Amino acid sequence: MPENTNAKKSQAKESKATQGSRVKKWAKEGLTLLLIMLVVSTAMDWWRNQSIPQNTLAPKVYTAINGEQYDPVSLSYEKPVLLYFWTTWCGVCKFVSPTVDWMNGDYTVISVAMTSGENDRLNAYMNYHEYDFPVVNDQSGQLGRTWGISATPTIMILRDGKIASATTGISTPPGILARMMLAK
Repeated sequence: MPENTNAKKSQAKESKATQGSRVKKWAKEGLTLLLIMLVVSTAMDWWRNQSIPQNTLAPKVYTAINGEQYDPVSLSYEKPVLLYFWTTWCGVCKFVSPTVDWMNGDYTVISVAMTSGENDRLNAYMNYHEYDFPVVNDQSGQLGRTWGISATPTIMILRDGKIASATTGISTPPGILARMMLAK
């Protein structure tokens, strides 16, 4: 009987050691996957952002669907401006837009809805989702092409008439907030 008890204790120790090595293996694989995703995401941002202007931008006034006029470049000389290019039919934009809306209260936010239909349709979309950020309607996508947008969503942080940072795809609230803080 004592041998049986010792065998059970030995198996329990081996089981704990096996569990520990499995946890370490999963942690190592998880970190490796996270690193790969970070590298791929950074490479994709770099690739997509090649067409974005890098020089000082020319001021231009855009009219939002609410009738207000905005000049993101001129506003960027006062404080950083979050310029958000998106579409109503973009699946990823559905994850990023709530963050942009949340930031609209504390930061200067201007959005450009590309190829998303008429103003009435866009207003209905904004009301349905209860978004408050200003929207410039770029029905043909021409404004997006002028800014070198190749994918949505694209978030640009403008500061002092230049693009301080730009990213495409999913952006987390802490990531966008960090970009805004770094641009101050």
